[in-house]
Amino acid sequence: MADQMETRNYENGWKFLEELTENGHRIQEQVLEEILLRNAGTEYLSRFLHGQTDKQLFKNNVPIVTYEDIKPYIDRIANGETSNILLADPISEFIQSSGTSGGQPKLIPMTAENFEKKTLELTLVDPVVKKYFDGLEKGKTMSLFFVKKGSETPSGLTARTLTSCYFMSDSFKKSAPKICRSPIETILCLDHKQSMYCQLLTGLLQRDHVVSISSIFGSVLARSIKFLEDQWNELCSNIRTGCLSDWITDPGCRNTVSSILTRPNPELADMIEHICGNESWEGIIKKLWPKAKYINSVITGTMSQYISLLDFYGGGIPLVSPSYGSSESTFGINLNPLSSPYDVSYTFLPNMAYFEFLPVDKDGGENARESDFDGVSSQWSSEITNANGNVEPVDFANVKLGQYYEVVVTTFTGLYRYRVGDVLKLTGFHNNSPQFQFVERRNTVLSIDMDKTSEADLLQAIGNAKRHLEPLGFILMTFSSYAETSSIPGRYVLFWELKFKESTRCPKLDAKIMEQCCSIVEESLDFTYKSLREANKIAALELRVVKHGTFDALMDFYVSKGASINQYKTPCCIQSEEAVKVLNSGVVEKFFSPKTFFLS
Repeated sequence: MADQMETRNYENGWKFLEELTENGHRIQEQVLEEILLRNAGTEYLSRFLHGQTDKQLFKNNVPIVTYEDIKPYIDRIANGETSNILLADPISEFIQSSGTSGGQPKLIPMTAENFEKKTLELTLVDPVVKKYFDGLEKGKTMSLFFVKKGSETPSGLTARTLTSCYFMSDSFKKSAPKICRSPIETILCLDHKQSMYCQLLTGLLQRDHVVSISSIFGSVLARSIKFLEDQWNELCSNIRTGCLSDWITDPGCRNTVSSILTRPNPELADMIEHICGNESWEGIIKKLWPKAKYINSVITGTMSQYISLLDFYGGGIPLVSPSYGSSESTFGINLNPLSSPYDVSYTFLPNMAYFEFLPVDKDGGENARESDFDGVSSQWSSEITNANGNVEPVDFANVKLGQYYEVVVTTFTGLYRYRVGDVLKLTGFHNNSPQFQFVERRNTVLSIDMDKTSEADLLQAIGNAKRHLEPLGFILMTFSSYAETSSIPGRYVLFWELKFKESTRCPKLDAKIMEQCCSIVEESLDFTYKSLREANKIAALELRVVKHGTFDALMDFYVSKGASINQYKTPCCIQSEEAVKVLNSGVVEKFFSPKTFFLS
């Protein structure tokens, strides 16, 4: 009976996906129509529509905006004014963005209805993975999920991260025992160290029943494995004696883990000790959880820097990047879980919001930065420009294969023609729904003089350099950067944390090879950078290698400042002087690019 119900749920979920994507264009028009019918009378839209609900009038009159444009309206609601400033439905709470990928955290309105719509995304991922992986019903997921306590705005509405909102919801509490090996009490523990320890411990105790490993982002999974590397001796001791460590004081964690850790198990402790005691941790996830069929974690965008490390730890277990979303909206899901993690495309879900797409310059050139919309190319043909010469967005039905776009979203919760800041490439279609590959956040990462280096440029340049190290047995675990401008000329500084494949101890680095890595990064950057380097307006790039655990300390720093560990993204570029000090405290070696000649 259970198997029949599982099959029916899978079939119904896949059928719903097919219907959604087949009718994508029609559903998009219905979504915009419904949003306008509900919200045309709000203070914000009344300025442009005067109570009318015409869709073309909306596109002609309502401006494309950023968060800073609508922040005054959101602040008014947060300070106690009614929600009909932006939307007709009552706001249930605010979703707080992580703040680690794009600056300060944002507050995004949420309604009870829209929360249910967002959770739909999770149910749609399920039939996709079950299409590609057999036997998932025979076990559960070892989750590594965490929550962060919310704050109260002057209006009395709570502000918290989207993941915390979901994990604290009744729907998750009801479904978690059916899908997660981690007890709900360990997920809801606000002490992240105790939470991580207990989730790993319960996962080890039930290792033969784990069919997948899951975290929200690749950075969190990488942090968890590094935590395991530091704590496995104590975890084995708990399993060997049947007693939980005294420092686990959270009542929920202590009670629920003690109900699983009911007796000494020296055989299991010996097995885990033998696996973790190896010099190399290659394939450690597969060895500890041999029945795990896939690793479920977002590894696109800035998270792509963790692919090599998670491949190393995974030992061949497929890495599945399940979905694409943000605090503002759900966008799409990955319908091909077995695709290379470097080539993931997301199929947009037409019922989640109304989507428009601003064409952008493929190379992110100077024309794009100087156009009417920051980051939008002014070189596109007149068919997508208006009478004033401004770039016009296209809708769901008119995107073109191979074109790059910045996504613009209109939601049920008060965001109208809102620029999310993500650049995407159209790679194909599933039925009538477009499939996009995430390219980058549309913001300058590094800037000195006239040079502006984007996130995508930096990721590509570092990717080229790390390939020089990999044959020597090194893995780049994670990186960050900042523009050092305290001296003239200024320079770009990279921070790298490296791991040696064959041992937990990293051998001494060859200065010549590391200098070559610096040169490869510089050679991979654009013409403007090379011109300024040759003119000595930018100094030689510097690479600072940090000791093991330094980027954990950086995460701890941001969490202490209010970031959520669950949604933490290692910043590609650091603006905070305090954060730079955290990384500098872990520096063990420094290298500089010897290159002086760039242009022929």
